[in-house]
Parts: sequence; C-alpha cells; structure tokens
Amino acid sequence: MTTLPQRPNTAVLVIDVQNGVVVPGSPYRETVIANIDTLIGKARAGNVPVVWIQHQDEELLPGTEDWEYVPELRRLDTEPLVAKSYRDSFEATELESVLAERGVGRLVVTGAQTDFCVRSTLHGALARGYDATLVADAHTTQDLTAHGAPAPEQVIAHTNLYWSGQHAPGRRGGTMNTADITF
Repeated sequence: MTTLPQRPNTAVLVIDVQNGVVVPGSPYRETVIANIDTLIGKARAGNVPVVWIQHQDEELLPGTEDWEYVPELRRLDTEPLVAKSYRDSFEATELESVLAERGVGRLVVTGAQTDFCVRSTLHGALARGYDATLVADAHTTQDLTAHGAPAPEQVIAHTNLYWSGQHAPGRRGGTMNTADITF
C-alpha cells in the first residue's frame, strides 16, 4: 500500500546490531539475533534485498570492535551497508537511494535500539511514504532505567503495541513475528 509509485519490492533493514549496541545482557539478545539471522536467510532465499545500517559516532568509532556488527550475523559483499550518524536511518544517508534503486516501497525492520534508532527509522519510513513492518521478536534495547526509561522489556512491548496500529494515508505500519514473515 506504499505511496511510493512503482516500488513494489520489499527489503529487510538490519539496524545497528553492533557489538557496542547489542551488548551481552541486552534483553532477548540471543533470540533477537537468531530471529534476524532467520529473516536474512528467508530474504536471501527469496531474492529480497537485505540492507545493513551501521551507526557511527563518538562512542561507535568506525573500525573499532564496538562499531563492528555482532559476529553471529554475516553481511554479504553484495548487500548494501549504509553508514549513519543520526537515529533515523534516512537522515543524511544514502538509504533512500539504495531503496529506490531496488524499487523498494515496503520495509521489514529489525535491530537495535528499540527506543532510539528502530523507532526513529520506523517513523522516518512512514513519513517518507514507505510501509514499515516492525518484526516484533527481532529488536532489542539496552537497559536505560538509570536514566528514567522504563525497563527494556517494557520498552520493547510498548513499541510493539503502538507500532501494531500505525498507519497514515496510503501507508501502513504494523508488527509481525519472524515465523509469520514470508517473501
């Protein structure tokens, strides 16, 4: 239902599943990474583009171990890697052109952090005309309760709840579990 003309294709976004973001102890870490890996496999088998998003800033310096993707996930050289410095993966990046080249109007979104880059990218996608499905069991966040945030499990559950009903004229959000996604 995307509002982007002549973009019938779907892509999987893998947002910031980096060593310094998806740290040991992140809620559901192993399950989330396994689910993302499953989605990547389904996408590759279905000839669906997988687009990797990699955050960089003063804490995630390019070339450092924290900046690298977790070792459980492997990007193919043929899969685009989009560097970003803002929470919304579209802001000041080449993501829009990468998706346009592939005729993509529908996004399947995974990654971290739920309450920062995942949410910002979902909203950015919807505002730009994309349909954006959040994979309910393939995103996680760090514990930021010391800064006044709810517990990570609550952040994840709440994001799944409010994104499940998101829509805009000619566009839709929504959530699905890994097992229910087909390409």
